[in-house]
Amino acid sequence: MEQSFIMIKPDGVQRGLVGEIISRFEKKGFSLKGMKMLSVERCFAVKHYEDLSTKPFFEGLVEYIISGPVVAMVWEGKNVVATGRKIIGATKPADSAPGTIRGDFSVQVGRNVTHGSDSVENGKKEIALWFPDGTVSWQSCLNRWIYE
Repeated sequence: MEQSFIMIKPDGVQRGLVGEIISRFEKKGFSLKGMKMLSVERCFAVKHYEDLSTKPFFEGLVEYIISGPVVAMVWEGKNVVATGRKIIGATKPADSAPGTIRGDFSVQVGRNVTHGSDSVENGKKEIALWFPDGTVSWQSCLNRWIYE
């Protein structure tokens, strides 16, 4: 099983979408292994988005992520990174299919509600950054009904 880092950004929290987003991952059959709500400090936001530091939108992205509380989560399951990205939808909401989180709840890329790991490797880095003390180790009794 692999793990993915999923974050509900400040606009998702402010709009009351936390439960809806969690529900979509749970209904798919993924297991929540870690979750916390927090206000992100500027230096932490810069570290999280360091791979985008040369982009012209970097400063605006940092300002956005520190503008309000976020919900940081770790989800586990088979192909959770790729499938999680499909659940979230394309980065640009206009390119996101209806039924995806961004397709249903976003209009502009600067307010696209969620962040999700884009690779297993980046998921590991993000999880280590956001959950340095680790996550909960448990297995759902539903696994036998989800996986062969």
